[in-house]
Parts: sequence; structure tokens; C-alpha cells
Amino acid sequence: MEYNLNDIVELKKEHPCHKSKYWQITRVGVDIKVKCLGCGAVIMFERPDFEKKLKRIIEKADKED
Repeated sequence: MEYNLNDIVELKKEHPCHKSKYWQITRVGVDIKVKCLGCGAVIMFERPDFEKKLKRIIEKADKED
């Protein structure tokens, strides 16, 4: 699955804040950093862990050339 910076994704488990189940990718590299769109919490995952937890991509970010 291909994902990029600022994509909105859904993870398999909902965040404990229960305000949103969607996350925005804020960093892509060896590690992936995501921000909860409900409460603003930031979590960093190693790439293999993130790929296991990723359910689907909700919205792709617009790419500007």
C-alpha cells in the first residue's frame, strides 16, 4: 500500500479518545508519525508496525509539483 505525507488513514484500532478514528501522516521515513484528527495526539511507529496497523487510506494528500 502506498501512503505519503499528509494522507488521512484509518488504523485497525480506534484511538482511546473516541473523537476520531482517522489519522494524518505527518512524517514518512524509517519511522511513520501520525496525528489523531480528534484530539491531536501524535504517535510514532516503526514502518513495519505501521503497515500492520494500517487498515486503509481515507484521503490522499494533494501532490504539488
